[in-house]
Amino acid sequence: MKSGRYIGVMSGTSLDGIDVVLAAIDEHLVAQQASYSHPIPLDIKKDILAICQGQQLTLSQLGQLDNRLGKLFADAVQTLMTNQGLTYTDITAIGCHGQTVWHEPQGETAHTMQIGDNNQIVARTGVTVVGDFRRRDMALGGQGAPLVPAFHHALLAHPTEHRMVLNIGGIANLSLLIPEQPVRGFDTGPGNMLIDAWIWRQRGKAYDKDAEWGSSGKVIIPLLQQMLSDPYFALPAPKSTGREYFNYGWLERQLAAFPGLAGEDVQATLTELTAVTISEQVLLSGGCERLMVCGGGGRNPLLMARLGALLPGIEVTTTDEAGISGDDMEALAFAWLAYRTMSGLPGNLPSVTGASAASVIGAIFPANPLHRL
Repeated sequence: MKSGRYIGVMSGTSLDGIDVVLAAIDEHLVAQQASYSHPIPLDIKKDILAICQGQQLTLSQLGQLDNRLGKLFADAVQTLMTNQGLTYTDITAIGCHGQTVWHEPQGETAHTMQIGDNNQIVARTGVTVVGDFRRRDMALGGQGAPLVPAFHHALLAHPTEHRMVLNIGGIANLSLLIPEQPVRGFDTGPGNMLIDAWIWRQRGKAYDKDAEWGSSGKVIIPLLQQMLSDPYFALPAPKSTGREYFNYGWLERQLAAFPGLAGEDVQATLTELTAVTISEQVLLSGGCERLMVCGGGGRNPLLMARLGALLPGIEVTTTDEAGISGDDMEALAFAWLAYRTMSGLPGNLPSVTGASAASVIGAIFPANPLHRL
């Protein structure tokens, strides 16, 4: 086993920053030691959003963004290492998910694309990097996502209690941790993505702090019903989605039949959409005793209150209450997946993704011991 200290790097669909986590990992232990959130420059954020919404670009533009993101990820890692007084000799490997700009898991040519050149990270940190985690699973017929349920199971499964872990990032995904059953998991649909996109376009704010705007509005039932009719919500698992589907263009099409709505009412309705689509999937999946929430959505009091109301009899908590930071969960998961790859262990769960087999996932970008920087 390749035990040691690992760094996980995650830039999710919410684009609220680059999360970097340091952890000591071995066969029996994942101990978080430090974390850091690195800002994403506005111009890079705008370029990523444009790609995800289908805006055309040249190969040169894509290559430049890939290069810039790789350097940005390296800067984030180096800042954490400097803050902790670490050098390349202290780190076994970096697990970098990369920035998803397209995810199309259906059809004969299913594919996914994460950018952020891992070679830049190796060259600038001197540390081996594990990246490109999703495509091996897809080559085996899987969705390539979500990958975090395996990590949720390793850390949070209970021998008798029926649990589910809910990650509310830009997209929301569920991990079903039911004793004596295979782990299952899937994307329920939009998490913070549409909520954040609406307040960004309407008020120039990155997110609805403490749900103040959404709480001031009322849910528009006809609009909610129309959004709930989207065919994604009725698809059976395994299923996964992303910003290339649930984006601002999707929202504009939903709003076309409802002109003149108050902005705060749309915000309240989008929050309700996230709560309803999550709660429906929790109940359709058999329910649980405890729903453990991580990701930025866990800090949205309106969303958490609505989940509690829609799931009576289920204890809705956060993973922080179990001692695992909800903000750092995904970055920590990719540090753990890097450990699995470096140890030659499978990282996917066919019961989650639909792949034909469990497999080592991720590509290793080895550090050059003769050319450390």
